[in-house]
Amino acid sequence: MILAKVLGTVVSTRKDAGLSGLKLLLAREVDGGFQPAGNQVVAVDAVGAGVGEVVLIAAGSSARLTEVTKDRPVDHVICGIVDAVEMDGRDVYLKNAATAVVADAAEER
Repeated sequence: MILAKVLGTVVSTRKDAGLSGLKLLLAREVDGGFQPAGNQVVAVDAVGAGVGEVVLIAAGSSARLTEVTKDRPVDHVICGIVDAVEMDGRDVYLKNAATAVVADAAEER
């Protein structure tokens, strides 16, 4: 799975019928300090994620295993919204206090 941050919404009025009714979001992979680190991807939202949230993305054939994406032409799906990340017994990301915790973790590196 990929840890990523949702950047925005993708709107496509003309698309394959298999994509009809799916919410598409633009997301970018983040590193251990929750800074942009990888490619941007368009992912189907299976969990109701929003802009600015840190999410889990499944890619490849695994992206077609959710109830929302089964048998659809999808390579990336947002399958989880991250509430917390713990490393070495310490919280390095908390959804409700993301700015403070991430800033503290960055300072220690």
